[in-house]
Amino acid sequence: MEGEQQILTKKISPYKIIYPIIIGLAVVSYMLYKEFDIKAFEEITFSWNSVAWLVVAILCMGIRDLGYVIRIRVLSGDRLSWLQSLRIIFLWEFTSAVTPSAIGGTSIAILFVNKEGIKVGRSSAIVMATSFLDELYFILMFPLILIFVNHNQLWNIPGASTAVIDSLFWFAIIGYSIKLLYLLILSYGLFKNPRGLKYLIMKCFKLRILRKWRQNANEAGYDIIRNSHELKHMPFSFWLKTFGATFFSWTARYWVVNAILMAFWAGRYDWAQHFLIFARQLVMWIMMLVSPTPGGSGFAEYVFSKYLGEFLPSAGVAVAMAILWRLISYYPYLFIGAFLIPRWITKHFGGSIKKGIK
Repeated sequence: MEGEQQILTKKISPYKIIYPIIIGLAVVSYMLYKEFDIKAFEEITFSWNSVAWLVVAILCMGIRDLGYVIRIRVLSGDRLSWLQSLRIIFLWEFTSAVTPSAIGGTSIAILFVNKEGIKVGRSSAIVMATSFLDELYFILMFPLILIFVNHNQLWNIPGASTAVIDSLFWFAIIGYSIKLLYLLILSYGLFKNPRGLKYLIMKCFKLRILRKWRQNANEAGYDIIRNSHELKHMPFSFWLKTFGATFFSWTARYWVVNAILMAFWAGRYDWAQHFLIFARQLVMWIMMLVSPTPGGSGFAEYVFSKYLGEFLPSAGVAVAMAILWRLISYYPYLFIGAFLIPRWITKHFGGSIKKGIK
C-alpha cells in the first residue's frame, strides 16, 4: 500500500509546478529576445482603468470556477458541500496544469471525488459526466464559430507565413476530431451501452496509480450502470443546470483575454473585434489539446502571440500579454494546488505519506 501511495504522491507532487513554469519561461524568454521592441511597449499605459479591467479578468476566472463548483455539486446530487466541491475543482485544475493537455487530470479526479465521500462508481460517473459536458460545449461551439465568423478573419494572420497558418489550422482540426471521437465514445457509454463504459473504467483502474481499487472494480461497474440509468432519466432541468454551468464557465474563461486588452487599449476594439478575439480563443484551446507539455506550457504562449498578435501593437507586446494572460488563468492553479495537495494527501493517506513529498 505504501508503494502505491508513493506512486500517487509522485503523480500529483506539488513540486511538479516547476516543469510548466520552466517551459513557459523558456519559451517566452526566447520570444521576447526575438521580438522585443522598446518603442512598442511605450503604447502600454497603466491607469485605474487598467486596474478595473484586470479585476474583471480575475472575476471572469472566478465565474469560471464557480460554474465548475455548481456543476459538480449538482452532479453529486448535493452530496458534496460547497467547500468540498471547491476543493475538488482546485485539485483537479492542479493535476490538469501539471500534465499534458491531452491527458488532463481526469483519472485522478475520480480519486479526488471518491475521497470526499462519494462511492467509486458514482465518482466515475460524475467525472465522466463533467467530461461529457465539457466536450459537448466545444463540439457545439466550434461549428457555430465557423458559421458566424468569416473564415478569412478566423485564419488570416497578418505577418504569419503560410506554414504557420496551416499548422495552426490543422492543430485545430486534429484537436476537434479528438474531442468529437471522445464525445461519441463517452455518449455511447453513458447513454447507450454503460456496460461497455464499465469495461473501459475497469481498464483505467489497471493503471498503477489506481490499481489499489481494482478489487472494487466490479462494484464500481454496477454503480456506473445504475448511475448511467439515472443520467438517462434525469429531467431536462438537470441538464439545463449542468450545461448552463458549463457554458458560463468556459465562456467566462474566454473573456479573460478581452478584459486584459480592455485594460490597456479600451478604445481600440469594436464589438465585432471582441467577438473575433473570443472566437480565436476557443479555437486556440482546441489547438492546445495536442500540446505534449504540462498544461500546454510554452505552446499556449506561442499560439497566443501568433494567433492573437494582430490585435496588439507588436509581437513583443503580444508576448508580454501572453505572460499576463497565463498569470491570471493558469499559474494561480499551480500554486493553489501546491498548497492543497500535501494537506490532502496527509488527510486521506496518513502521516507516513507526508515524507514522500518533502
